[in-house]
Amino acid sequence: MTRASEFGLCEIGQISVTVHDLERAVAFYRDALGIPFLFQVPKMAFFDCGGVRLMLGIPERAEFDHPSSVLYFRVLDIGAAHQELVARGVRFEGDPHQIADLGSRELWMAFFRDVDNNLLALMSEIAKA
Repeated sequence: MTRASEFGLCEIGQISVTVHDLERAVAFYRDALGIPFLFQVPKMAFFDCGGVRLMLGIPERAEFDHPSSVLYFRVLDIGAAHQELVARGVRFEGDPHQIADLGSRELWMAFFRDVDNNLLALMSEIAKA
């Protein structure tokens, strides 16, 4: 038996993002962002984000109809990822920019919107030269 003080949550299994037009959202996440599509059922579609399942869902009740949390997608080359997504029609809030100096590396981000206006971001930790 595990003691309560030893227990702790540490692994995300699934994240849900509220959408209003499921087919349009599936096309954006699958085609524009290139996230591997898993499966679709009525009012929900699922993608694989490196082992964390991303669910796009039409809200069942009014209290569930709200913007999502910001999802940060880790990329190795933020400049190249930004250019590729812009070429696919993704609308960014601005260019990639440095967020923090972490000593031996820098944290860079670029924010963008999905088709339901949810805020998403690219993030990259870049080693200093």
